[in-house]
Parts: sequence; C-alpha cells; structure tokens
Amino acid sequence: QVQLVESGGGLVQPGGSLKLSCAASGSIFRINAMGWYRQAPGKEREVVATITRSGDTVFADSVKGRFTISRDNAGYTVYLEMNSLKPEDTAVYYCNAQIIRSGTSFWVNYWGEGTLVTVSS
Repeated sequence: QVQLVESGGGLVQPGGSLKLSCAASGSIFRINAMGWYRQAPGKEREVVATITRSGDTVFADSVKGRFTISRDNAGYTVYLEMNSLKPEDTAVYYCNAQIIRSGTSFWVNYWGEGTLVTVSS
C-alpha cells in the first residue's frame, strides 16, 4: 500500500551537479523521517543524509558542504541536491522513509528500488 518512487539519477562529470527526488504514496498516516542511502559495488550501504518530520537534518561527513537534503511542505517528497560531485560518489542511491501506515500504530521502513548515479569523465 506504500510506494517510494525515485528519479534523477544518471551520468555526470566530476564537479557537476545532480538532483534526486523521491515521492511517497499510498495509505500513509504519518512519515516520521525520510533519507537517502547509497551503495557502491563491493561496499556496504551507507547513509548519505536524513531529514525528520520536524526538519532536522544529518549528513555523512563525506558529503557535508556539497549535498543538501530537503522536503516539501506536505512531507511526502524528499530531494537530494548533489554539487561538486566526485568519482567516489558513484553508487546506487536508495530512498528510505519511516512511515506509520493508515490503520496501524507502529513505524516501518520502506525503500525505493534505487537510482544509479555515475560520476565519470
């Protein structure tokens, strides 16, 4: 009943910019937090940035000062603006949302299917 749809991935040259978006839909009562995670080949999935319902944000040290996370007023869409991209940013980026579904009273983590970001010249 809940779906996360990501968009915005692609190929970009080092130093370039890219903006990802993720829209949540379905039978949703409340979204507590949303965020972006990434996984490079042969490496563990890692958190990139998160934003809570109250607007508090957390960034990985590797992207501080380069990436920005934001949310629309309704809280159903999250964005990740990536600037000054480096080859080491290359990974599959996954959207995550912590959601209380309608008719329930507990949090569940939902994931998008991922979008590939490739930083290469």
